[in-house]
Amino acid sequence: MKFTHLHLHSHYSLLDGLPKIDEIIEYVKELGMDSVALTDHGNLYGAVEFYKKAKQAGIKPIIGCEMYQAYERMEQKRPHIDDKRYHLVLLVKNKEGYKNLVKLVTEAHLRGFYYKPRIDEEILAQHSSGLIGLSACLQGKIPQLIIANKIEEAKKTALRFKEIFGEGNFYLELQHHPNIPEQKKVNQALIRFSKELNIPLVATCDSHYLRPEDAQAQDILMLINTGADPNDPERLTMKSDVFSVRSPQEMMEFFKDIPEAIENTQRIVEECNFEFELGKTKLPRFEVPEGKTPNSYLRELCQEGLKKRYGTSPRKEVIERMEYELSVIEQTGFASYFLIVQDFVNWAKQRRIVVGPGRGSAAGSLVAYLLGITNVDPLKYNLLFERFLNKERISMPDIDIDFTDRRRDEVIEYIAQKYGRNRVAQIITFGTMAARAVVRDVGRALGYSYSFCDRIAKMIPFGFTLDQALEKISEFRELYENDDKVRKLIDFAKKLEGCARHASTHACGVVVSNEPLDTIVPLQHPTQDEKTIVTQYEMHSIEDLGLLKIDLLGLKNLTIIEDTLARIYKVQNKKIDIENIPHDDKKTFELLQKGETTGVFQLESDGMKKYLKQLKPTKFDDIIAMVALYRPGPMGLIPEYIQRKHGIKKIEYPHPKCEKILASTYGIPVYQEQIMQIAQELAGFSLSEADILRKAIGKKIKKLLLAQKEKFINGMIRNN
Repeated sequence: MKFTHLHLHSHYSLLDGLPKIDEIIEYVKELGMDSVALTDHGNLYGAVEFYKKAKQAGIKPIIGCEMYQAYERMEQKRPHIDDKRYHLVLLVKNKEGYKNLVKLVTEAHLRGFYYKPRIDEEILAQHSSGLIGLSACLQGKIPQLIIANKIEEAKKTALRFKEIFGEGNFYLELQHHPNIPEQKKVNQALIRFSKELNIPLVATCDSHYLRPEDAQAQDILMLINTGADPNDPERLTMKSDVFSVRSPQEMMEFFKDIPEAIENTQRIVEECNFEFELGKTKLPRFEVPEGKTPNSYLRELCQEGLKKRYGTSPRKEVIERMEYELSVIEQTGFASYFLIVQDFVNWAKQRRIVVGPGRGSAAGSLVAYLLGITNVDPLKYNLLFERFLNKERISMPDIDIDFTDRRRDEVIEYIAQKYGRNRVAQIITFGTMAARAVVRDVGRALGYSYSFCDRIAKMIPFGFTLDQALEKISEFRELYENDDKVRKLIDFAKKLEGCARHASTHACGVVVSNEPLDTIVPLQHPTQDEKTIVTQYEMHSIEDLGLLKIDLLGLKNLTIIEDTLARIYKVQNKKIDIENIPHDDKKTFELLQKGETTGVFQLESDGMKKYLKQLKPTKFDDIIAMVALYRPGPMGLIPEYIQRKHGIKKIEYPHPKCEKILASTYGIPVYQEQIMQIAQELAGFSLSEADILRKAIGKKIKKLLLAQKEKFINGMIRNN
């Protein structure tokens, strides 16, 4: 006989569930189970991550949610009445069930939120198809009525749920918590109901942590959530019984007198066969003029841009580059993407909203330059298209666009009006418990003094995990090994480290869909913001679903530029075209050489000012190189770069063929494009192949790096 957990919480049941998705999958496998459900409280935050990781591990994933059911109606928000609510577990059987669950979760957040996101029986009846319902834990409506001795009402409720979900799609949920007296009473009543009302039983655990020894760590998590006094007998806690992930053997032993409750877990598993469609691009439809296709219209706009940027007789290399890029865009099916982006960028420019000149790999696209998306000539600066869009590594292009911070919302509003408000949303992001913060949080929950916890937390360098700090900081490790109080604090902190603590809005991510979002992605309002709508899936999950994610960044520096241009016009009656200012202005370089760069984007830190004074930049390329070098890792090369520029050190090249590639940076590889060109020149890589090497180096992907290493060496041997 097999058993599957159908009521289980991850850390996405914020500050209530302890285990992370990887840990759940690993433990379920360790216990010999081949399927598992994820049923977080009132949300689907972890659904895509859970699905992907379960599939990779050979575990069948069942998408679900433990919903909150309103006391009466979901629109009612009466103090001291509607703050009471019930629980109800919903599991997805198929595509229709997923759409219905997404709709229910979205409506619960956008319409039924009162302390928690709530649904009611009316909306459930409208969206129950393709779902299986379980009566939930002791907080379920049926168990609550049984505890209150309202047996007839409990029966009526059970029959109503049976009718809502349909024959065979509603189960009465039995749990084994012998230390909770009400559980025994509820179980006995539910077994009677099952026989009388012909409603099947199912055994679950309501797991909030993996192992019994994790119980105190989960309790600390709840203390952090509620801010309660650990010694308060009335506080919210689950310490009264075990809520771990039990093994199949334990579950069979607990329910040996009711074997059908175990067998029915497999009946449910067989019914639940929903599959996410991952990796398939779902671009919104861009309306092109009649008689034109996205590809032909894109070509037409590029031809217009060609005249604006290069005049009536552009160079041969410009035409060839444009033709090459358009062929790759057509091949990869991303013409609509470029049309969508150029549309809102040019809309913003027409309304005098200052737009950044280009950020990241998109600046390597001539098509983006011709369309007005970027304002950097990729041919002039030797930027490579393959770094942006690679036909050998097809993934959605990623164009990050900067706008003035106070007018970014106007651009989002335009996109929402054009594609439909129900098709546009911002993207959620999760704040997780980092090492320093988690030490302070756990210490507070354990009743330790603030000064003690603060002293321990300050020993951990920024960006370090607790394990890294224990390995590399000897003073921290010694305290851990010799002080029981510190060891207890750090051991609990390690269990909570990395758990999702809160949800907020991603700084720049916006998703645009071809169909109403609430049929694909659950939506909600961010905390204390009832105007903005965000997806419940974070950006990686949005990308996995093939949805269009656009990064629109609000930049304060662009606002400063916008204000400055307006003031110049008002005071001096001069119109300055910020897109056509000289790059060789002598007075500007004098300021840069003196390090007088306060308020200048990316050049205003003390460290950057120090290096600018040493470098004494004389050309625009020097500024580009400094911005690229001034970051962890390549920062160590700055003194060498300065000395080579001033002739203090000899300029050397790794190989004579590298000279033309590295001449502008005095023989030092500074840019990712240079790495790609070296691979092309020395090892015979195509630029598409070189981009895969670039990604392996940039993202430190060991497996990919090792594969590229052999290919690189063999290519150089072939090229002598």
